[in-house]
Amino acid sequence: MKKSPIIALDFHSTKEALTFLEAFEGGINVKVGMQLYYKEGPAIIAKLKEQGYDVFLDLKLHDIPNTVKSAMEVLAGLGADLVNVHAAGGQTMMEAALEGLDKGTPSGQQRPSIIGVTQLTSTDERQVREEQLIGVSLEQSVLQYAKGSKAAGLDGVVCSVHEATSIETTCGKDFFKVTPGIRLADSGNQDQKRIATPEQARLAGSTHIVVGRAITAAADPRAAYDVITAQWEGLK
Repeated sequence: MKKSPIIALDFHSTKEALTFLEAFEGGINVKVGMQLYYKEGPAIIAKLKEQGYDVFLDLKLHDIPNTVKSAMEVLAGLGADLVNVHAAGGQTMMEAALEGLDKGTPSGQQRPSIIGVTQLTSTDERQVREEQLIGVSLEQSVLQYAKGSKAAGLDGVVCSVHEATSIETTCGKDFFKVTPGIRLADSGNQDQKRIATPEQARLAGSTHIVVGRAITAAADPRAAYDVITAQWEGLK
């Protein structure tokens, strides 16, 4: 995917999503998550690709290896540029996901990039210790998932900005660090806990940023996108 911000299209329908995108040109990055995909299905991916958007299909697959492999064979033919799985599914599951993705990619086309979700940006240290019963810190947990994703052959991970630097040190500069939870300095946290500004993401080594409500809920979404892009590119 391009380096420009990925806009999370958290809408209920294709109509809402496309109406929102009228303020933008094709060629930007967008994310289709569970909300929109489960409502509209593969047709929304086809529609967005027809209009020139790069698409991150964010379904976070997590199941037994064979099921994930079979699902990825199907997703590979939809035209998305980036897909993901939960790294918590383990290295064997992630390897199966990659195998399915390779198998399902149409001949002559480049397979979608694939990344592993480490810890959600809504997760904090207390949850890792008390609910997940993980005996290491949140950052160590994320780093372990990143190592497993790289060992499985994935292209990168989803992580918060706060772990991006350590992941780059361990997994390399070109290993994707796709970071949600991006806010402008005057925005609220909402349900995210590990948030950061576009500038902080750039300085930490994020390779891609995902931005939702800071753009989609803004009074002027295009103006918000331009500000975020400028900060992400180091122009402001």
